[in-house]
Amino acid sequence: MQIKSAKYLISSPSYEKCPKPDKPEYAFIGRSNVGKSSLINMLVNQKNLAKTSATPGKTQLINHFLINDSWYLVDLPGYGYAKRSQRDRNRWEQMIENYLRKRENLMNVFVLIDARHSPQQNDLAFVNKLGEWQIPFVLVFTKVDKEKPTVVLRNEKLFLEKMKESWQFLPQSFITSAEKKQGKEELLMFIQNCNEGK
Repeated sequence: MQIKSAKYLISSPSYEKCPKPDKPEYAFIGRSNVGKSSLINMLVNQKNLAKTSATPGKTQLINHFLINDSWYLVDLPGYGYAKRSQRDRNRWEQMIENYLRKRENLMNVFVLIDARHSPQQNDLAFVNKLGEWQIPFVLVFTKVDKEKPTVVLRNEKLFLEKMKESWQFLPQSFITSAEKKQGKEELLMFIQNCNEGK
């Protein structure tokens, strides 16, 4: 898939305020500081479409981008960032849960996992929630250029083994680097296949 156009549409405080659900939609989510904005910018060939920030927890709304005038890419707030008040975190969690469970045009969720770390509890808890809610998702291991390939493979394997404890079938997973544009073609092909109903 060629990305010919990518434009920011709207930031919404709740799923009811999101654009009309008239196009296929793909959401990106992960722990704060997982490299989500960099990955989105790499996918759409733009430096600053999604705002990157040195301050984790910057994304606080549901951000919609229109890609090729035919599908939506959604940047969701990161989870697991401790420096916010419990009330703020509860509000975000509720907003994200409502969006994920009630957005009828949501095709797939890309759950970003930092490949430099062994399995993190909040990542595992989040994918288990998606399973509970029966929401389709894939795993995207990020920042692979920042670690030795053997460590990346070990961390991916450990994560999938952890999932096997409670999952019968494992989701598809991708290895990516925003710096080196690794995984870009595979992710775009996956989206294209979903859009074409394959």
